[in-house]
Parts: sequence; structure tokens; C-alpha cells
Amino acid sequence: MPLDPTNPMATKSMIKAVKQGRRCVIFPEGRLTMTGALMKVYEGPGTIAYLANAPLLPIRIEGADRTPLSRLKGVVKQKWFPKITLNIQEPVNFDVPKGFSARERRAWIAREMYDVMSNVIFNTSNTEQPLFHALIDAKAMHGNNHIVLEDIERAPMSYKKLILGSFVMGRKIAQFTEHGEKIGVMLPNSVGGIVTFFAVMAYGRVPAMLNFSTGSGNIVAACKAATIKTIITSKRFVELGQLEETIEILSNHAEIIYLEDIKESIGLGDKLFGFLLSRFPHFMHDQVANKTDAEDAAVVLFTSGSEGTPKGVVLSHKNIQSNRYQLSSRVDFTASDRVFNALPIFHSFGLTGGLLLPILSGLKVFLYPSPLHYRIVPELVYDTNATIMFGTDTFLGGYARFAHPYDFYSMRYVFAGAEKLKPETKSLWAERFGVRILEGYGATETSPILSTNTAMQAKNGTVGRLMPGIEYKLKPVPGIEVGGKLIVKGPNVMKGYLRAEKPGVLEKPEGGWYDTGDIVEIDDEGYIKIVGRAKRFAKIAGEMVSLTAVEGIVSALWPDDAHAVVALPDPKKGEQLIMMTTSKQASKEAIRDGVKAEGHSELLAPKTIILLDEIPVLGTGKTDYISAQKLAAQNVLG
Repeated sequence: MPLDPTNPMATKSMIKAVKQGRRCVIFPEGRLTMTGALMKVYEGPGTIAYLANAPLLPIRIEGADRTPLSRLKGVVKQKWFPKITLNIQEPVNFDVPKGFSARERRAWIAREMYDVMSNVIFNTSNTEQPLFHALIDAKAMHGNNHIVLEDIERAPMSYKKLILGSFVMGRKIAQFTEHGEKIGVMLPNSVGGIVTFFAVMAYGRVPAMLNFSTGSGNIVAACKAATIKTIITSKRFVELGQLEETIEILSNHAEIIYLEDIKESIGLGDKLFGFLLSRFPHFMHDQVANKTDAEDAAVVLFTSGSEGTPKGVVLSHKNIQSNRYQLSSRVDFTASDRVFNALPIFHSFGLTGGLLLPILSGLKVFLYPSPLHYRIVPELVYDTNATIMFGTDTFLGGYARFAHPYDFYSMRYVFAGAEKLKPETKSLWAERFGVRILEGYGATETSPILSTNTAMQAKNGTVGRLMPGIEYKLKPVPGIEVGGKLIVKGPNVMKGYLRAEKPGVLEKPEGGWYDTGDIVEIDDEGYIKIVGRAKRFAKIAGEMVSLTAVEGIVSALWPDDAHAVVALPDPKKGEQLIMMTTSKQASKEAIRDGVKAEGHSELLAPKTIILLDEIPVLGTGKTDYISAQKLAAQNVLG
């Protein structure tokens, strides 16, 4: 049906045709994709379906972008006669809520169309595939010599070398470990660390990523929870990180294996055997790993310990695959993008977002071992022409203070998570670099991403909308009038916890539901606003006070300093607020005025201020509230 875009009656003629029973095929993006992913979605098809009272049939076409006739040359590897798949989903009917104005109806339909499109991408993605098989398929898709990894040693690694190295090293690791055993990996962001990660996985072992910044006590607790008998690390890393004392303590609980020793033991026979395996990777991986299932444990991560002893979080291959496809159904990542990842791979945000999502999608990843080098990281982002970056508010704020205005010239997307993004950090990046930070939200237990703002759907002050495939419910919290505690269920929710109290025993989430412990508000458009942690509330004189909200007020008063607010027992009012800060200008009067200016009760104003040289911080960039609580108790209670 030829259409004249200048003729307002064109759409009406289409509606009439559909009403008469004709089939109408429309591309909701209005153009051929230039990214290979979802682009801007128009509400037109949804409007036609609604006004014609007809069902909408979502269809995904896969493979056509790989032909030489595609417009994606240079973005995906081209080949003659690629496999082309049509995925046809269940019909969708648009029932627009009554009482909407024409503008509100168009906005509702546009949002629904976007959800239909992102859902069809997610629902037709292969989440049942083990991660190592996904790595092999990525090699086939993008080519043997496609460069995917690089670190500060500046020795780029291709898919071919990565898979070969994984098989060679994996065979050595398999000689002193058992199938299905959880192996501690204590290595920095480096090419060697990633090869080790996949080497452990290649032979059916489970990498348990140890947080080396959390102290020997927490690492020992993590080893106990996951029944870790072997830890792989590096002599050079131990020396540079001054971890000799930690290793000495750990050696009493597990066998320490050094990468340098493994490399020295690799002979010509090992290399030839690895080469043979890499020639038939799918078949050989199934043989040496005993056919890994998507529901099997893929990795063990550990909670930060910011509110207690670290717990082991067991994520399956399907959990991680689901989460990476959930994000890529909303964000247009392409093989021409370059990801800069300074977030540690023992952190779920750094592992899934900064490593596995890009490396399994053909994106090149540049690894840097520490996010705390605020002067060096921006310079390297500039030098590597990175287009995508993941960070926390603490780290992004640090980069903004020291970076040259041109350092982030090539940046397309910056995603922030793990802690609340301060408005000052967001505006500083927008004004200084012209880059919009997209804030997201998640948890280690959800692989980790639950929601994020995107280039197409963003609302200030929120953490975006839930990813496809996630169900949720809000549990009422006494004292909280709007919103409730967020409980979620979906394919990205963990297999379960491992606790030091019951070593090796998997504690599954009840009914598949995970209690985030976060109190949130969700508006009519589905955008999530984080009110605070359930544990981060204090009851003062009978009223619930959000410690996160108090921190937000204080941060706005002294944005260049670090602050933490905790609660301690109070004999008169139940609890009292204690503020720790690095600001020498902080005063009770200024805080009281700031609280009043925001329209809050004076109950939100801390009565005690403790000046510190630095606020305790975990390796992930989050405030260490356990240490902060102890410091406050020592200063106030004695």
C-alpha cells in the first residue's frame, strides 16, 4: 500500500484496510536498523491496531543483517546465504485505559510498542545456552581474529587465542580439581584473569570470584560458605597488591595455586591438545565439561558485606545469559563499540555488564585493574576511544573532577549503578563532557541488572523501568505511605545463597522470589524511584526516617566531600542519626537549614557530626556501613 507521509489521511486508509480484514506489515522502527539492535520505535503500528481493534503480531527477523546487502558492513561479519530465522510471537491486543486524552493515549501506545519490541527480542534470545558455548558462537559470528580483550599490558587478544588459552589452562586446572568444584579466583581485571575465568569454566568447574579488597576475614568466610578448596591467584598480583599477609591466612583454609606456576608447567603436548580441542570447541567442551546445562551453576559471587558477613550468590548460566539479553533488548550495543571496564570482575556489575555482555556480543573490552585511579582512567578512556563505560557514583564523580573536558569525547553510553547517582555527578558530566549518565539498578542476586534508564526511555530521579521478563510485587512497609519493599521474580534471579553457617548448602529463593530489601516507588509509566534500603531506615520519635534521604540532603550541601549517615540507639527517641563527613565546613545549623529547605521535619537533621579524613569504602565503591557503624559507636557510645 503506497503511503504519502504528507497526507494525514494515509493512516486512516490503513486503519480502514485492516478493519476490512487485510494484513498490514509494518516496521515499527520506520527504517532499516543501523545498529543491529532496537532503535527508535514509533507508536504508529500500535495506534492502527488499537483504532482498527485488531491484534498485533510481533515478528523478529534474525540473520538478514549478515548478508553482503546489509547496511551493517563493518558492524557484523558478512557472509553469503546466512541462516535467517523468523520468530513469530503471540498476538498482542492494545487495551488503552479509559479516560486518556489523545496525547496520553499516544504516549501509552508508544510505551507499549517499545515493550512489545524489546520483549520479542528477549523472548527469542537463546538463554538456554551455557556461557562457554556462547563464547564459541561469538567467535563464529564475529571471526577467529576478532579482537575482544586488551589490558594495560597492551597485548590484544582475539576470540581464537582466548578459547585456545582457556582449553590449555583449563586442562591444567582440571588435573588438581574435581568436576563441578568451586574454585576461588583472586585476580585483577586483566587478560590473564579472564582467560583463567573461562579456563575454569571450560572444564566444568565453577569460578568463585573472591573480593580481595574486603579483608582476609571476609575472604575466609566466603571460602567457607562456598567450600572452596583451591584458590588461583598470581605472584605478581599478590606482590603489587601487598596481599602477602592475606595469602598466608588463606593458605590455612585452601590450596593456593599461582598462575605463574601453571604457565611454567604447560608444555608442547598441552598446547597441541588445546589446539585440537579448539578446532572442535562445541563437541570437545561437552566432552571435558560433561555437557554443562544452562541451569547449572556458572559462577559464585559474594555480596559486598556492607551490611553483614558476605554470602555466596550462585548464578546459573541461564541467569547471566538472561540478564545480558535483557539489557541488550533495550540498549543498542554493536560490535563497533568499545567497552572500558575498570569495575572489578568480582563485582556482578563489573562481571556481567563490563565483561560478559560485551565479550559475548563481539564488543572489544579494555580492562583496567583499579577504578580508583581518577587521573589515569579518563586518560585511558580517551586513548582507547571507548564508547561504553560502567561505573558507580563514587568513581564517576572522581573521574569528573580530574578529567580533561575532551577525555570522554567518544563516549556513547555511561551506565551508573551499585549506589545512588547524585544529581551533582550527573549534571557535572552533562556540563563538562556533554555525556548523559544513565542510572540503573540491580543486585548481585539478580545477575545484576533489574532496571535502567536508556537513551529512548529515561526519567530524571529514577533508575528506569524493569527489564523484560521480570515480575514484581511491592510489600507494604509500616511507616511508609507510598511504595513498598520490592520483591522480584525472573529468569535472572539467582539459584540461591551459600552461607558460612551452612557451608555448601544451597538456600534457594522461596518460590523463585527475591526480596531486594529496597523500598521503592513505581509510577504509572513503570519508572522506579529508590526511596532507600529497608535496613537503612531509622525510627525516631515514632517516625520512619530514610538515612539515604539524609545523605542526599547533606551531599547537596557539600557535594565535593564524602558523607555517611548511620543510626545508633537513643534512650529518649529510640534512635539517633550520626553523620560522618570529610567536610570541615559541615555544621548542625547548615544541615538543619538544608533539611527545612527541602520541606522535611527536623528529625532528619543529625544531632552528631564526626569529622573523618575519609569515609570507609568497599572495593566496589559502596560505602562500608559496617565499618562506619563501628566508628560511630566508638565515637558516640565509647
